[in-house]
Amino acid sequence: MPDADALITAAVAAVRGTDVRDAERKLDRLVVGGDGGRPTPDGPATVDAALLGRLVAALGRLWPRGWQPADVARIVTRRLGARPGRLVAEALAADRAAQPGPVPPWWDDQLTGLDARVHGDDDAGWLSGWTTREGTDRITALRDAIEVLALLAGLPPVAVLRPPPGGVGGPATTAPGGPSGSRVLDRVRALLAKAESTTFPAEAEAFTGKAQELIARHSLERALVEATAAHPDRPGGVRISTDAPYAGAKALLVQEVAAANRCESVWSDDLGFATVLGFPADLEAVELLHTSLLVQATAAMLRGRRERQGSGRRTKAYDEAFLHAFARRIGERLRTATDEANRQAAEAAGPERLLPVLAARSGAVRERMDTLFPGVTRARLTVRDAEGWQSGTSAADRALLAGTAPPTRSLPGRR
Repeated sequence: MPDADALITAAVAAVRGTDVRDAERKLDRLVVGGDGGRPTPDGPATVDAALLGRLVAALGRLWPRGWQPADVARIVTRRLGARPGRLVAEALAADRAAQPGPVPPWWDDQLTGLDARVHGDDDAGWLSGWTTREGTDRITALRDAIEVLALLAGLPPVAVLRPPPGGVGGPATTAPGGPSGSRVLDRVRALLAKAESTTFPAEAEAFTGKAQELIARHSLERALVEATAAHPDRPGGVRISTDAPYAGAKALLVQEVAAANRCESVWSDDLGFATVLGFPADLEAVELLHTSLLVQATAAMLRGRRERQGSGRRTKAYDEAFLHAFARRIGERLRTATDEANRQAAEAAGPERLLPVLAARSGAVRERMDTLFPGVTRARLTVRDAEGWQSGTSAADRALLAGTAPPTRSLPGRR
């Protein structure tokens, strides 16, 4: 009889193939932990222990290839569903427990965010424990585990943004992830949380405007401090989800917010995320602003649907055009706010001091971009609904960003 590892290998190969019946036969053999009608008493436990070992090994091969725990959980959930996403979180917890040495704090922060924790099951009983917690059956659990293994085996390398635990592969950079220790950014988080929770648009606009003002000042102050630091910050990176629907519009919003905050953005459509490169304070600004503006854009789009000819009907062309226009107009307004903050900071600190610092930081980010993404190309997004474009532009104009009145001009034409 084939051993457990051979049964798993055969099942993974079958799932990655095109013969559905063969895949079901291979999964049936895993269910009983044996060959045909000759299961062994300890077959299931042996299979489960081997399966966990294979999952941990598959994860370990991804870390030097640029993947991080949050990336893995996101793509498994995106391609296979929420339940396999929770299963891979169990495997991530097992991988963490198997790490021979300490891991960087951001690694544990990601695992905490995924609720990836060891539940006390031994290797032979982990799948049974997970099945009980999920309220599902063993056949479904095995199918999920094999599909996760097949997916992990086919993932391509991605940019190494931070060195993995116990390894090398990228410069030691700081990057956002959890509380920053900055009172300014903590205030920004609080303001944006209020903006997203209030039911009064005027309040939301005021909170967002104050947050942008604080972000711009903080970034410039941090740049001047870092310019004379003994161990200054270096460019790092974060990945921001751009899942369907309207992935292109979401990626455009990331790009516009990133550009306004002296960051570079690269969209990996097939993997469902955009990689943003920049200095830590600017990266945190991008994450905070993008999350809040996406909430605002979505809410405004839904209101636009309801107002459209007195109905709430949804059309893909309208929604896409709305979100594209919102992103482009918000980008213009963010850049205007950044330019004004630069002007005020230059007056206070002296242009001969500030401008070389900003130029050097932009050059460092661009160099990091060229190193990690030497073959990046640009793509053109198409807008097919003029009404959606105008509505999205108007909604972006109504979103106060710098504590000033919204501009009166609209964005002309299509882009």
